[in-house]
Amino acid sequence: MTESHTESNDECAIALTGVRKCYGQTVAVRDLTLSVPRGELFAFLGPNGAGKTTTIKMIVGLLQPSAGTVRVCGRAIGSNGVAAKIMTAYVPDQPFIYEKLTGREFLYFVAEMYGLSKERRDRKLASLLDRFDIGAFLDQLTESYSHGMKQKIVLAAAFLHEPRVLVIDEPMVGLDPRTVRSVKDLFLEHTGGGGTVFMSTHTLAIAEQVADRIGIINKGELIAIGTLAELRARARQEHSLEEIFLRLTEAGDDDDR
Repeated sequence: MTESHTESNDECAIALTGVRKCYGQTVAVRDLTLSVPRGELFAFLGPNGAGKTTTIKMIVGLLQPSAGTVRVCGRAIGSNGVAAKIMTAYVPDQPFIYEKLTGREFLYFVAEMYGLSKERRDRKLASLLDRFDIGAFLDQLTESYSHGMKQKIVLAAAFLHEPRVLVIDEPMVGLDPRTVRSVKDLFLEHTGGGGTVFMSTHTLAIAEQVADRIGIINKGELIAIGTLAELRARARQEHSLEEIFLRLTEAGDDDDR
């Protein structure tokens, strides 16, 4: 992988067209069509078992759809997946780190994987160390890290190669309030610079504060999408996103797929 990225004329950072994912007879995602433009912070909400994580895994290429197409920055995940993944960063809901590496070694590994030069790596890392306040434990083995410390490291790793598209599942779990504020600021800076954030979360207050648009999925189907004001109008509800969410999903059930 190299540092250079080929520009796409496609204004859509993420595009899903007629996407369906089945596990045997169970339909986890049903004919999902969704586009997220560049420069948008999109919050993807749904009750447990709604299909959020399955959708995310198809966007980042960890799962292939049973039908339909997924494109990231104009590249089809199935046929041109490497080109799409170079421009994407993914943070799952459970941070994964090689536990026999120090935090610094892990970040260096990620930088090398994306082909960053030493100069670019060190320049970007210096900024991230300050933003996430991770310098004090950077040279400790990650097996000793708390959940919150691991989350900081994987978030720093996600921003390290300056991805165009950041796909993140439950970004704020385990983070202290100061770091939550830093992450929100980084998201807004990223989208302000033309990047895209696709964020799945159960923390509705975070979505309410930072999202440009919100999509709600329930039982595998996208049941609502729009700005907070548009969702309020649809739900005939003038109060919080939580109340709108509950009204639209009728409080959903089952565990996340």
